[in-house]
Amino acid sequence: MSRIRRLLVPALVAAAAGSVFAAPSASAAPAPQCDTASAPFNYVVLYDPRTPERKVDNELRAKCGEKVAYYPEIGVAVATSRNADFQAKIGVFRAYSGGRDVAFPPAATTRSTRSAVVDTKENEETTSVAVEEDLSAQQWDMRAIQAPEANKISGGSRSVTVGVLDSGIEPTHPALKAALDPKVSAGCNSGAPDTTPAAWAPTNSDHGTHVAGTIAGKDAARGFTGVAPGVKLASVKVVNDDGLILPEAAVCGFMWAAKHRFPVTNNSYYIDPGMFYCSKEPGDAAAYEAVRRAVVYSTGRGVLNVAAAGNSGFDPDKQTTDPNRPHPVDESCGILPKAIDGVVNVSAIGYAGTKSSYSNYGDDVSVTAPGGDRAQLPPTGQGVGCPLSTIFNGGYGAKCGTSMASPHVAGVAALLASRFRHAPPAALRWLLEHQADTVPCGTAAPVCEGPDKDNSYYGHGRVNALDAVK
Repeated sequence: MSRIRRLLVPALVAAAAGSVFAAPSASAAPAPQCDTASAPFNYVVLYDPRTPERKVDNELRAKCGEKVAYYPEIGVAVATSRNADFQAKIGVFRAYSGGRDVAFPPAATTRSTRSAVVDTKENEETTSVAVEEDLSAQQWDMRAIQAPEANKISGGSRSVTVGVLDSGIEPTHPALKAALDPKVSAGCNSGAPDTTPAAWAPTNSDHGTHVAGTIAGKDAARGFTGVAPGVKLASVKVVNDDGLILPEAAVCGFMWAAKHRFPVTNNSYYIDPGMFYCSKEPGDAAAYEAVRRAVVYSTGRGVLNVAAAGNSGFDPDKQTTDPNRPHPVDESCGILPKAIDGVVNVSAIGYAGTKSSYSNYGDDVSVTAPGGDRAQLPPTGQGVGCPLSTIFNGGYGAKCGTSMASPHVAGVAALLASRFRHAPPAALRWLLEHQADTVPCGTAAPVCEGPDKDNSYYGHGRVNALDAVK
C-alpha cells in the first residue's frame, strides 16, 4: 500500500490542529487592521464539513481574508488575503497557499523551474508530425491496447463525459470539437468554477489538448482516432499560465466533476509547488486534507479518477527527500492526487512494451499504458517513440510521459462506463485491473517487484480496450 493509504489523515490533521476546523462564532470584535497594499494570494482553508457559510465569511473577514469559494459538502474554503500572517491567523494546519510558497519559497529552497505538467524527467516537448491523409499507421499506442478493434464494436456513449483536468482543450480542433461539451466545462484556477470559454480554453500549453485527443479524438479525414471517440469531454482547466496546478484549482476541479457526476476524470499532473505533501507538516497538512476531501467526495458521487504516476523514475515510497522543497519525506507523505485511495495510478510503457525510463513505479501502481519512450522506437512509418495526438491550431504531434499513459486508461474506463451505465467507481476500477493484459517484471528489470499480475512496474497489467467492449 502507498504511504498515504496507510494514514489516518483526518485524525492526524485534527490532532495537529487541535480540532479547530470549525469557524468561531461572530462577535463584536473591532474591525482588524489589514494589509491593503501587498499582493494577494489564494489559500485553501479547512472547516468542519457543513459549517454554515456565514461563519466562514465572518472568520475570514476577522482575519483579513475574503472568500473566493466555499464547498460546504467537504468543509473547504478558498480565500484570498494580502496579509503575510493570514495562515498564522487561521492556523498553520488549517490554511495553505501554494501561490505564496512559489513567490516566497521557504529558506534553502530555490524556485523550481519545472512546469507542473512537464517535469525534468518527462521531456514532453512536442514532436510535430506532418498532417497526412491517414495518420492511423502512426498510432502504435492505440494498437498496443487494441483500441482499433474495440472501436469497431463501440466508441463509447454520448451519455458519458470524461472530465479532463488539465491546461484546457482547444475547442476548434477538428478532432475534438464534436466531443467537447462547453456546457460542462469550467476554469478552476481561482479556486471557483468559471464557465466562460476564456476560463477553460488553453492559453500557452497544448498539454490538455493532447490528452483530450488520446481519450476521445476523432478526425476521419486524417485517420486519427482516440480510445473512446463516442464519449464527450469536459475541459476543466486547473493549470495556470505558469504551468502550475495549485491546491485550490485541484479542489475546484474535483468538486466540479462531482457536481456534474462525470463517470471518469483524467489527471495528468501532480499538485504544486511541492512534489510531496506531508500530513505532519504545517501548511502541507491543510493542502493534503483539502484535496483528499475533494477526491473522496467526487468518488462518492460516482467519479472514477485516473492519474499519472509521475515522471521522476523512482518509487515514491522509497524517497526520503522532496526534489522541489527542503522538508524530508516519510510515510506521512505522498504525491497528489495519485496517492489518494481510490485513484487509479498509471505507469507508462514504450513501444517495446516495457516500462518507460522516466516512469515512476511502486506498490500503488494500478495499471500501465503507452506513454512512450524515445529509446523504444517503432519501425519506420509507424510513428515516433511517443504517442501521437492533437495539438494546437488543429495540428498533430507526439509527446512522451505518464501524462500520455493516463488518458489511455481514462479512455478505456470511459468505454467501460458506457457499457456498464451507473457502475460505481470501484467496479470500473476492478474491471480495468482484471481485464488488463499481464505484463511480468522480466529478468531485465531487477528493481521490479511482485507477481506477474500485480507488480511494481505495471500493476495489474496493460489496459485492454477490446476487452472493455466485448
